[in-house]
Amino acid sequence: MNPIFPKALKKGDRIAIISPAGAVEESQLQKGLEMIKSKGFEPVLGKHLYTKFANGYNYAGTEKERISDLNWALNNEEISAIWASRGGYGCQHLLRHLKLSKFRKNPKWYIGYSDNTVIQSFLLKNGFASIHGQTIKKSSFGVTDESYDLTFDILKGKLPKYSIARNDFNKNGKAEGELVGGNLALIYALLGTPYSFNFKDKILFIEDIGEHFYALDRMLMSLDLAGVFRNIKGLIIGGMTNMGDEKDNKNYEESFDELANKIISERIAKYDFPTVFGFPNGHIYDNRPLIIGGNIKVEIKEKVKIEF
Repeated sequence: MNPIFPKALKKGDRIAIISPAGAVEESQLQKGLEMIKSKGFEPVLGKHLYTKFANGYNYAGTEKERISDLNWALNNEEISAIWASRGGYGCQHLLRHLKLSKFRKNPKWYIGYSDNTVIQSFLLKNGFASIHGQTIKKSSFGVTDESYDLTFDILKGKLPKYSIARNDFNKNGKAEGELVGGNLALIYALLGTPYSFNFKDKILFIEDIGEHFYALDRMLMSLDLAGVFRNIKGLIIGGMTNMGDEKDNKNYEESFDELANKIISERIAKYDFPTVFGFPNGHIYDNRPLIIGGNIKVEIKEKVKIEF
């Protein structure tokens, strides 16, 4: 059974803005909220959007407060989409407490990336697609206008098509299947839990930021040992940035770290599934949205074509 795509939004629809993980400042969301209004939609702020709770990490409220906001957004019949303010850490706290009673009757797009990967895995396990795209808070390195414009296109019912340049690490071929994945650290963190993605015959997307190279390899090794690479039909690698030690890595600020891509390429060398490197999605300036749960066609030759 194919995952359910929420219905397209129309002008005047309300978009809930919530903080399911890290704390956020009002000033960091101002431009994003104005952008939503300029597109003809109404942002509705979660009660604990700007709450702060320090407990070894600066969370956007206690677990109870963050769960309350997310369940409100999921099940409020007057809300047409949910947009995460940011990622960080904390979404795993919410998984056992999420309720989809009214959401099932009125599905809505959930938009986010990074730590939000675990919520998107939860939604997909329950049969619903979501948007792996830019949060409301812009990263310190900014974000392209297209990153947001393409997300609004999806909200309005237009599915994305991408054509990107060839990468020397690519493995040519064609693949078609349901897209799963997101942030590699969270995919790794969910392995062995009831909330992990189902990888069988899927196309996997991965991206990450701020990992030591040995930690990147450890996560890939865990996916390999868990049988993920034996099961997937294709692999898309997005941004790999701020990897390793800033003092030693000349590519530290690059969106697609060459050594990270080399490590990934070596780890999957024994598998023959088509592979795309350098897709513009992740913790990078050009963060173009993907649909988790969407059926995706990938063609890798001199050019790479990806469409839903």
